Amino acid sequence: MSEVWNLNWPYALGGAPVTADFRTEAEDFVVDELAFPEPAEGGEHIYLLIKKRGANTAWVAKQLSKLAGVRPLDVSYFGLKDRHAVTTQWFSVWLGQKPEADWSQINSDEISLLQAFRGARKLRRGEHAGNRFKIRLRNVSGDREAAEGVLERIGNGIPNYFGEQRFGIDGGNLDLARQLAEEEGRCRKSEKAFAMSAARSWLFNQVLAERVNRGSWQQCLDGEPQSEPSGPLWGRGRNLSSGAQGELEQSTLEAWQAWCNWLEHCGLKQERRPLILCPEAFRYQWKSDDLVLEFALPPGAFATALLREVAQLVNVNSDT
Repeated sequence: MSEVWNLNWPYALGGAPVTADFRTEAEDFVVDELAFPEPAEGGEHIYLLIKKRGANTAWVAKQLSKLAGVRPLDVSYFGLKDRHAVTTQWFSVWLGQKPEADWSQINSDEISLLQAFRGARKLRRGEHAGNRFKIRLRNVSGDREAAEGVLERIGNGIPNYFGEQRFGIDGGNLDLARQLAEEEGRCRKSEKAFAMSAARSWLFNQVLAERVNRGSWQQCLDGEPQSEPSGPLWGRGRNLSSGAQGELEQSTLEAWQAWCNWLEHCGLKQERRPLILCPEAFRYQWKSDDLVLEFALPPGAFATALLREVAQLVNVNSDT
């Protein structure tokens, strides 16, 4: 039986004062990748800028590998993009000495090829500048004045939570993490990667939630290893924080020690993640009962971390 995981993290700006429909249409969630791969004449990789609607990144990558006649591992991208959305992102295909495919054949109702040129290297996860979002929340109801107050404060920063999608449907990735960490279960390599990522994210969110509850998420505590407030991405090596911050993190994660031990044995390296997420070029506009938000986020940040501070989202469509 799947455990019921509480993914309702503490709010920092007073709690979502309105309710809104989310992803009513694919065009309600528009994401454009902020990335500019450098062309290289004679390079063995092909860079493809693709606009997709109602398709997930892995599925598009699979179609590209089939068209090019290469292994799925030879197709790469900067990051996963939502399925129930209209998104623009870069892919790279390593051809080596293989002849180039007719990339126009990738065009369909779901996929549009915008650019294609040669490059020298594989695109790697997280190496882009970030993502620009335009999101429409429909049928907004509730305290609009309070929502205005939240919207005016968002530019100063919000908690940098990992979004619910990181944890799988109904927390399924966390179920697997518990099985592997506490029961020494087994699974496929790909499933283990999802479980490790979910476990790491869960531990980080636990620490951030505690800091939000204490009102200290925007301040460096004694023992902060960086110049800005941060939390642990667990892995091998000693916790980089010390003093009051180290004690807070140790006490918060004490109940999850088995998970910490498991992540260390998986070979992941101890890292840090900022507690504060500051959206760039944030703006909003009311259109009758709809609210349109525009902003840019760095790689690894979740738009839902911002949206949840504004509204309780009714997911008309959700990713699978």
